[in-house]
Amino acid sequence: MSEWKRAVVIGASGGIGKGLADALEEEGVAVTRLARSLSGDGHIDLEDEASIAAAAERIAKGPAPDLVIVATGLLHDGEQGPEKAMGQLDPAWLARNFAVNAIGPALVAKHVLPLMPRTGKTLFAALSARIGSISDNRMGGWYGYRASKAALNQFIRTLSVEHKRRNDRAIIVALHPGTVDTALSQPFQGNVRPGGLFTPDRAAVQLLDVIDGLKAPDSGKLFDWEGKEVQP
Repeated sequence: MSEWKRAVVIGASGGIGKGLADALEEEGVAVTRLARSLSGDGHIDLEDEASIAAAAERIAKGPAPDLVIVATGLLHDGEQGPEKAMGQLDPAWLARNFAVNAIGPALVAKHVLPLMPRTGKTLFAALSARIGSISDNRMGGWYGYRASKAALNQFIRTLSVEHKRRNDRAIIVALHPGTVDTALSQPFQGNVRPGGLFTPDRAAVQLLDVIDGLKAPDSGKLFDWEGKEVQP
């Protein structure tokens, strides 16, 4: 049985999000699934704060969640993909990257963190990426994705500082799942080393193992799927 009692998974219709929700339910956790593609009480749109606020109001009607995972992300959409050079920089695409990858999760935290218990161990996690590490950037390119994930990592750090005053056992982290066989990574899987592409179910179990091993001093950091801290 899991140490978590009630979880909210945002992006639960995607590969990793569905895998996380399924794995948590198998461990006896009560899971609320939210996604943009779901209708009714399951709907949430990270590009629409009113939608996030409405979802939070629905969550508030039930028992407080002790685990919240934002399993969403944008890397490409139609023919629009990550920039290979600065000449491809487009303000609208950059803004959308930030809206989905950084601002959306931050707004989820704004509305959902106040609903989590004020005592005991709680955890709020958002899927980030190693590529958001500034110190690790040696390849260049992928401007919008890199910058928006770096912004998400900063949001996570800042949220952790503030939320610690509300609950000193709360953990707020960013997680790097590795390369997972989903629609997000599909156009770029040709460059993945052998054994480096995970199924969504395996990625979910790996991430939950990391989550279960985290402690309060880990709050504000980015961890990869092996539980290793990724430097900013």
